[in-house]
Amino acid sequence: MKPLVAIVGRPNVGKSTFFNRMIGERRAIVEDLPGTTRDRLYGDTDWNGREFTLIDTGGLALGEETPPGQIGLSGVSGDLMEHVRSQVRLAIEEADVIVFMVDVRTGITPADEEVATLLRRTNKPVILAANKADNDTQRQYAPEFYALGLGEPIDISALHGLGTGDLLDKIVESLPPETPEEHAEEDETEQVRIAIVGRPNVGKSSLLNRILGYERAIVSDVPGTTRDMIDTELLFEDRKLVLIDTAGIRRRGRIVPGIEKYSVIRSMRAIDRCDVALLLIDAVEGLAAQDTHIAGYVHEEAKGIIVVVNKWDIVQEQRRAARRGEPISLAREIAEAEEYRRILSAGLKFIPYAPVVFASAKTGYHVQSLLRKAIEIADRRFVRIPTARLNEVVQEAIRRHHPVAVHGHQLKIFYATQAQVNPPTFVFFVNNPDYLHFSYERYLENRLREAFDFAGTGIRLIFRARSKVELPRLG
Repeated sequence: MKPLVAIVGRPNVGKSTFFNRMIGERRAIVEDLPGTTRDRLYGDTDWNGREFTLIDTGGLALGEETPPGQIGLSGVSGDLMEHVRSQVRLAIEEADVIVFMVDVRTGITPADEEVATLLRRTNKPVILAANKADNDTQRQYAPEFYALGLGEPIDISALHGLGTGDLLDKIVESLPPETPEEHAEEDETEQVRIAIVGRPNVGKSSLLNRILGYERAIVSDVPGTTRDMIDTELLFEDRKLVLIDTAGIRRRGRIVPGIEKYSVIRSMRAIDRCDVALLLIDAVEGLAAQDTHIAGYVHEEAKGIIVVVNKWDIVQEQRRAARRGEPISLAREIAEAEEYRRILSAGLKFIPYAPVVFASAKTGYHVQSLLRKAIEIADRRFVRIPTARLNEVVQEAIRRHHPVAVHGHQLKIFYATQAQVNPPTFVFFVNNPDYLHFSYERYLENRLREAFDFAGTGIRLIFRARSKVELPRLG
């Protein structure tokens, strides 16, 4: 396991800017507003041949006491700020090295002094980074941070990359000795990437925390709490999983410019990066138009998908309360679940291959089975079909049902082959792709699903005109 380096400091000192520069991508949302980063984010980087993992954290405003439900000076409500503090403390506890970032332009603030006091109590190496030293004038203010009692401040400009080499040298120097495990290479294909997606406030972070057994992501009743993608690795029944928690995806017309717009983009990117998406639907509210929009995007990207009806415990309790005094049989509960499935099937008819799981992130109901099913679906995405067997199935499909004519022209299928896996992609060589009717494409997809068990995952069918090279003809 790579050593961990946590970046901490008060809000708006440039932690996320430094994090993004070091990992080489804009993973953390950067906005000139305090309180933008809330959960802790992880990203791998290396320097001088040593690899380590950076942890970006929310801004610590220890001295700010804001009543629950009210917005404080840091731009964050009191109850949410307490969650942020908890996340930062967890990052400090698990880190091997701590980078304490301050802002040379503002000088030492009471918040800086409180964070410094907290860090002096740890028995871990603390490196003081004086950020936003963008020119010689600003760099001359860095020495005043000696007063924090954390050693020599290293002046840097995360925005322009100035002084970051010196900071990285100090980080690598402070890391614990290398272990053999750091050099063990992981096969990326063995990892199953699972994205937890859905509308705001349907329980995505709660599900992540329930799976992990601890508070990995902030959980709040305020819609839109999670705004960054969060990757968490875990081992489940000897399989390596990567869980991606995302911000809730809102309808395009309701997206506020700025931070929320980037959150939606990151949610779409999470779907792009995953093997299987867990689409959470609020059991109490039922299927919404935005749920179908998200499912449509997963389908377009040919990802694996499980429709998770979350908060099922609340629905069951509401029904029991309505029939208080009348015994509820298991058969009746099953019948009610089947009725819910029929409603979902009608609203999500474009993904009939998606399994539906009734679950509760709060109680843990069916949470473990979710992971097992996600692994099964991910494994199906890597199945390779022998070309001979594939063409047998296609030939039989043509015998059962010939292609319909399009504008008087008949589609002729000469040959089929599997081009790739993840997602399973099949190329059909035909006389003219323009002669393909969408209903026949759907028919062929269904025959492939029946023959090769692609339940739970999208597949792609590509139709190409036959080249000059003669290929075996079917039928």
